[in-house]
Amino acid sequence: MALTLPVHPDPLADRLHTSGLLAELAHGLGGPFHYLLPHRFDANLTAFRAALTDSGVDGRVYYAKKANKAGVFTERCAALGAGVDVASLGELSAALGHGVRGEDLVVTGPAKNTELLRVAAQQGALIAIDALGELDRVLTPRGHRPARVLLRVHPRSQPGSRFGLGEEDLDKAVRTCAEAGDRVRMEGFSFHLSGYEPQQRTDLAGDLVELCLKARALGLQADRISIGGGFAVDYVPAGPWQNFLDRQHPDDYHAGKAFTKSDFYPYHSPVSGAHALAAVLAARPAGRKESLAARLRQAGVMLLLEPGRALLDRAGSSVFTVQGIKDRDGYGVVTVDGTSLSLSEQWFNSEYLPDPLLLPARPRTAGPEPYRACVGGASCLDSDLLTWRKLAFPVQPHEGDLLVYPNTAGYQMDSNESPFHELPLPPKVVIDHPHDDTRPRWRLDR
Repeated sequence: MALTLPVHPDPLADRLHTSGLLAELAHGLGGPFHYLLPHRFDANLTAFRAALTDSGVDGRVYYAKKANKAGVFTERCAALGAGVDVASLGELSAALGHGVRGEDLVVTGPAKNTELLRVAAQQGALIAIDALGELDRVLTPRGHRPARVLLRVHPRSQPGSRFGLGEEDLDKAVRTCAEAGDRVRMEGFSFHLSGYEPQQRTDLAGDLVELCLKARALGLQADRISIGGGFAVDYVPAGPWQNFLDRQHPDDYHAGKAFTKSDFYPYHSPVSGAHALAAVLAARPAGRKESLAARLRQAGVMLLLEPGRALLDRAGSSVFTVQGIKDRDGYGVVTVDGTSLSLSEQWFNSEYLPDPLLLPARPRTAGPEPYRACVGGASCLDSDLLTWRKLAFPVQPHEGDLLVYPNTAGYQMDSNESPFHELPLPPKVVIDHPHDDTRPRWRLDR
């Protein structure tokens, strides 16, 4: 029996998929495309803000722009007063061009180049300092606008991380800021953590609150901390996910490809999105009796966060057209008009696991058994597989059918896309869902 991983029910997406609009877009655009749902981004942002308010915490949400290059999400940040997390001069320029104010940007990333630091300081962006050399380069001449900085702390719980200042360098950085006077405005501390464990974030955030109090004793502002992103997205229900992990085997994949559990993103998470933020705030930092939220309130420290994938949950999907199909050793190989570069997990020795939806071009009667097939891309690379797993389709796919990969807006749809074979990059289509029964409207993303 084929392993299945259906996504959570989504009536709005179902309505779009049965509207006929996707087939028209595939025909008009002449190739694969991604559709975006900005109202979902708005709802996710509202939920994160509500988690802060409900916890009584003064906080600010910055959208991690690296999660999706589309302009519409940055435009929503500008319209709703949210911040944007950028890590390059291109991302910074794009955010400004879509209406985000300089002071609403936070600049992260390792070893930022001098031009990025210069423009960020001039625009009043908050800069996460990752090394002593960066701090030296960001100190502005007297009389100029002081650079706004956070000092990024190396996480002791992840000693292999390449991000952040170790204890000795952190002490030097704090002293440098104190001695620099009005050449810099040291606003607090930040960290970058891999993984999705709420307690790790709570513990390190608690440490950063104490660092703020020590820095204030030296005359520094130190009134905010950033805990980055790392808020999991819950793609699929618990039962199918656990069944998949327990049963998946090389026989389930084309060419007997093998994956281990650690290769996969945790596509089911019992605590996800804004609920994960609430869990971080409700937990007690190691060695303390009060919750992180209570400690932040007591110390007068603002909480900054930089979600990416979690703000894009259910905010977009990827659509491909079936170009051909052939049978092979008891299962099919479907070829679509795009490549696996449009699903980033395949290029990280992993697999994008939520089941794609088949939209037949013409109605067909289902057979007694599902039709099992993997999904290949249009390139000449044997490894170009959008889905290695032998999926269970209700009917055999035919040329002209559409294949919709759900919930790909977070990192999937453009992190690794390339015009390989001189194939154009799939365009992004912004869809505005009406509140009545009228047809959805669309436009190309800017």
